[in-house]
Amino acid sequence: MNIRILSKDENSLKFMLENVDVTFANALRRIILVEVPTMAIDEVIIIENTSPLFDEVLAHRLGLIPLKTDLQSYTLPEECSCQGAGCTQCQLTFTLEREAEEEGVIVYSGELKSQDPSVVPVSDKIPIVRLARGQRIVLEAYASLGRGKNHAKYQPVSTCSYKYKPIVQLEGDKCEACGDCVEICPKGVLDLKNKSIMIKDVFNCSLCKACEEECEFDAIHVESDDTSFIFNIESTEAISPEEIVKTAIEIFEKKVKELQSLLASQTS
Repeated sequence: MNIRILSKDENSLKFMLENVDVTFANALRRIILVEVPTMAIDEVIIIENTSPLFDEVLAHRLGLIPLKTDLQSYTLPEECSCQGAGCTQCQLTFTLEREAEEEGVIVYSGELKSQDPSVVPVSDKIPIVRLARGQRIVLEAYASLGRGKNHAKYQPVSTCSYKYKPIVQLEGDKCEACGDCVEICPKGVLDLKNKSIMIKDVFNCSLCKACEEECEFDAIHVESDDTSFIFNIESTEAISPEEIVKTAIEIFEKKVKELQSLLASQTS
């Protein structure tokens, strides 16, 4: 297995996964989606709520706010020494108190006060509820680590997808440089320069083969490499994309070792 980073920024990562088959690529994708833990609000105690939202709806909205996550400082509740009872190693508290006095206000995620300054909403501008004059909310919320397989609010990514590595081949002796393939390509993979067709960005190819079908001279061929995959990951900002992939690989390795141990015990 080999990983090659194609592009990255603060919240997204594009990389090539090489020398593996599709089962491995899909397993990694599934682990990223459902096994990499993040922090989310899991329990809400409503002390006072005269807003237009029912308590259940207000709690649901709070739970879907992505939170910055420190995987080194917190433990999954089921793996904690408190056995899920709730302690500082697996849980932290948020408080929120807001009242609209003279005119209506919108309560934003930035008004949640965290017990741990390192675990806060990824954005201060996520709207929670609109309060009319005289309305008030007072609550306590408890956040803990969880996995996407238990609830979507724990998923660390908004997008995690992969595709086969495209292979685009041009036969120059057949090509008439008419430009039809350039015009039909929806991804801008091809370009016409100096009366010849050039491959501009092969990794952007979606394997639709529209260019191949459009070419009257059979000069272009699009195939896929079934041992190489291009991954696109967009983080919810709870964890950096690099840490998501690193954690997913560590979980993958742990699962493989557990399977090997189980098979060894069954055959012995």
